[in-house]
Amino acid sequence: MRQKRKRGCVIVGFVFVLGLMCIIAVVTSIVFLDLPETMTHIGPASDALEPIERVTLVAYLLYHLRDLDSSVGDPQQAFELTINQGESAAAVVSQLEASGLVQDGTLLRNYLRYRGLDISIEAGGYLLTGDMTVREIAEALQRAEVRERSFTVVEGWRREQIAQALEDANLGIQSADFLRSSSFLPAAYSSLVNLPQSASLEGLLFPDTYSLDADISAEELVLSMLKNFDQRVTEELRQEFTNQGLSLYQAVTLASIVEREARVADERALIASVFLNRLSLGMKLEADPTVQYAMGQQPDGGWWKAPLSLEDLEIDSLYNTYLYYGLSVGPICNPGLDSLRAVAFPVSTSYLYFRASCDGSGRHSFAESFEEHQMNACQ
Repeated sequence: MRQKRKRGCVIVGFVFVLGLMCIIAVVTSIVFLDLPETMTHIGPASDALEPIERVTLVAYLLYHLRDLDSSVGDPQQAFELTINQGESAAAVVSQLEASGLVQDGTLLRNYLRYRGLDISIEAGGYLLTGDMTVREIAEALQRAEVRERSFTVVEGWRREQIAQALEDANLGIQSADFLRSSSFLPAAYSSLVNLPQSASLEGLLFPDTYSLDADISAEELVLSMLKNFDQRVTEELRQEFTNQGLSLYQAVTLASIVEREARVADERALIASVFLNRLSLGMKLEADPTVQYAMGQQPDGGWWKAPLSLEDLEIDSLYNTYLYYGLSVGPICNPGLDSLRAVAFPVSTSYLYFRASCDGSGRHSFAESFEEHQMNACQ
């Protein structure tokens, strides 16, 4: 009985050793003979792999061969992946695991490592789906998509509001970078407008919807805004500004005040006529938005305090048109094309005053005299 058992153990041991030798032979042939991809089914190995690591990865991937060509997760799921410059493959796979898109991160990591694709992942944006295979995701990570994203600059926003909106939208542009880039006129546009010394680009950051590349910088965005301004403010408009006795910068400054005052589109040209009439008579403009601009950001985070108190109207700032004659020292926001056109083509009136109507419509009541203006006050 003992002899039979001993003989059985020998046979089992022999089979085990033989099987192990076969596995070693197959793996060795893969490692050292570099058989074609069609024979290994897992693709060519990276030349950077050490022999032991190569053997280990081949054995692992052959065991999971079927999984390499199966969906990584839920076919109905999609994930927008952003890879930053210098981010490691391990960190990328961890993102995909955390998102729930990839169920087996270890398989993806090992495949990337075996193929040498872990060191060639490209920074940028990707749209990956759960019906992709491990092989497809590994290959996709080598070619970032150039995805354009939209960003809208709203008429009447001041520079700081644009900067904050950019940061909130996670477009890769920090608020401080945009403020720095929009604080001076780039050399490429030095002839665009005669800016006062130390003036920022407030007023020239043309409101519009912009399509932004994933890697756009603050400087490039500012250049796009200036180019848009230069194209949209035509020679016809500039000539009409001159006809109104205004330089381009003065016209933009007045348009910025009109932008903040107007709530109804068809009143812009009327409001512009009031301010132009007051300027021609040497009257103070007494425009609330200029005071709001001078007051800056409020404790609640807002930028345009309303209503203003009598004390607010006394704030000592060259932007305050209640204290100083003429236009504010510069634009108070970035006006849209309609407000710029209102300054170029104002309605011909004798109005010198306007105030908000009492019906909550956003419209204004206009008056030629102060007495009539007082009569328009809400009771």
